[in-house]
Amino acid sequence: MSKVLDLIDRVLRVAMTALFALLIIPVSMQILARYTALIPRYIWTEEVARFCFIWIIMLGAMVAVRDETHFEVDILPHPKTKAGEAWARLPVHIAVAALALSFIYYGKEFADQGLMQSSEIADLPMITIFIAWPLAGFVWALFLAELIIRDIRAIRAPEPD
Repeated sequence: MSKVLDLIDRVLRVAMTALFALLIIPVSMQILARYTALIPRYIWTEEVARFCFIWIIMLGAMVAVRDETHFEVDILPHPKTKAGEAWARLPVHIAVAALALSFIYYGKEFADQGLMQSSEIADLPMITIFIAWPLAGFVWALFLAELIIRDIRAIRAPEPD
């Protein structure tokens, strides 16, 4: 299971890098068109840049859950044992898992709306954007299952003397 999740993580990171590279094209075109007469002013570049940015954010959120670099606030003292750390992480992982399930459930409804819509300017099918929400929830759930299993193993493991 861990090797599959490692592969998914790697694919997400490569996709983010590719989208960052792709984002440079429409943004550069916008800048050149605005400040020079080298190319005409294209309207679709703003929409494509926005869609790339949305996907970069969603892919980054997926990677952040795997790396446990998502937003969290320390309100309790830092535990001194591995089991204590696992007990502290477990409620956070369960809460994020609940959010992942809501992204899957409501994201599917959101994506269903995108099946019948297209973007105004570039005429792109909106499902290509809306599918990012349930996909993020699904990937978060996969990564969180691994993290929750790790937490439970750490809680059950005997403490060294």
